[in-house]
Amino acid sequence: MSWSVSRSWQAPNLLVSAGLEIMLLDQECKPRWVRSLPFRVHAAIYSKGMIGILSGHGFNVIRANDGSQIGEGRSTNGGFSDILARPGGGWVLSCRKGQLHVFNHEGKGLKRLDSGKVRRLVGWFDREHLMWQDDEGKLRCARLANDDSQRILEQRVWSWVSRMVGGKVLLQSADGMLWEGLPHPYGWDSLEMVESRSLEPLCATRCGDGWWILSVEGGLNGLIAEQTPESAHANFGDMLIGMAADTMVTASRSGLVRIWQSPELAALRRIELQKQVAAATVANDWEERRTIFKRACAAEDEGRISLAIDLYQSLGRSDDVNRLLNRQRGE
Repeated sequence: MSWSVSRSWQAPNLLVSAGLEIMLLDQECKPRWVRSLPFRVHAAIYSKGMIGILSGHGFNVIRANDGSQIGEGRSTNGGFSDILARPGGGWVLSCRKGQLHVFNHEGKGLKRLDSGKVRRLVGWFDREHLMWQDDEGKLRCARLANDDSQRILEQRVWSWVSRMVGGKVLLQSADGMLWEGLPHPYGWDSLEMVESRSLEPLCATRCGDGWWILSVEGGLNGLIAEQTPESAHANFGDMLIGMAADTMVTASRSGLVRIWQSPELAALRRIELQKQVAAATVANDWEERRTIFKRACAAEDEGRISLAIDLYQSLGRSDDVNRLLNRQRGE
């Protein structure tokens, strides 16, 4: 399955760069809006029409449609280190002082949890159970409910862990091997080694053909797909983001964004969309046919035989049409 750059876009300042401006690009890579901030953005995530942004020591929520800010934002001593959107709405942030901060969808603070220093927020099992990697490299899970609690999933130390995608995570053990795991709040449903090559992951995402890794050197490597794109040894930047099963994005600190697409996966996606559209069309047709049938029955009951015949005929109900024709002839 081959991947290639479908389009590129070069700009001096981007949300993923070190500039003081953020901008939202449309599907054609054209800016929909541009907004200036007082500090450089170091993390951002989208959720339900909102974008949560970490810049400087602060956290702000802006509307995705126009870039306007909601509220005055929040800040903490030492600043925030990572952010995740919460299922169903809201945000969780880790701070450099060793706490998890929970906010609602509009950025209003709800609670704090002493977690110890967080290396990376990994993902949610559900709205209450959050997994992260602690400062020692171990995986932890917190239950954010009335009785906030947390536990260590296992004592194993991981040198690197990806975000959770589709319930799965990619991990690197101390010996450099890469593993794919399906975790739950108390351990693993499955955990298996998937790669023995000497790769140093910087970012990773899971697409329709498996995991893709952006290495520290800037190379882009497919694992389960066992392939690399054209010019695989080129420097593709510092960030990798998955947008859909057939689309991913790499970005560099200089502002170059590459949008990658797999023609094969895109074709499969189009087929699936066509099936969904066809199913919706059939459902709409069936509802329309039911409505026409009810009108035909009502017209027959009211003695409007000609109208009833026309309606039955549009439905292909020849028996009803013949029955009413015979009725008109007095047979």
